[in-house]
Amino acid sequence: MAIENCLQLSTSASVGTVAVKSHVYHLQPSSKLNVPSFRGLKRSFPALSSSVSSSSPRQFRYSSVVCKASEAVKEVQDVNDSSWKEFVLESEVPVMVDFWAPWCGPCKLIAPVIDELAKEYSGKIAVYKLNTDEAPGIATQYNIRSIPTVLFFKNGERKESIIGAVPKSTLTDSIEKYLSP
Repeated sequence: MAIENCLQLSTSASVGTVAVKSHVYHLQPSSKLNVPSFRGLKRSFPALSSSVSSSSPRQFRYSSVVCKASEAVKEVQDVNDSSWKEFVLESEVPVMVDFWAPWCGPCKLIAPVIDELAKEYSGKIAVYKLNTDEAPGIATQYNIRSIPTVLFFKNGERKESIIGAVPKSTLTDSIEKYLSP
């Protein structure tokens, strides 16, 4: 799970401190910060905090960590003719692309599996979907004759294709192959 998808909020009595994606912002008591709400794990734990004045003893504050990295990926992104090169061929991480169409029944069956894998492997692989009706040129370039077809790319090279609505374990096995160096 990608820790950068987590949010840590800390408060003290006189000055607020907010840590977002490893950046710390100090707020004045009168300032206001609008932070998006998250559904996820909420844990409180005591943390030592030095007080504002050096003469007063240390006091405790509670930090609240809110994280659910699987929620970081709400939906698999679409890729098209104009974004193909940037997102797929120039990606620094392995890429899984689901070729689909809105009228395709088996595509609808595999879509939730693709979404789950995108959440599980967030930060490790990039997952995209390509609507073959909207980008027939790319589908033709990669000889997509049947959908759903899932292609795997690593370092801009096509590595593997899986045709049909296959079980999650089949896709997981393929993903794991391309995660190792």
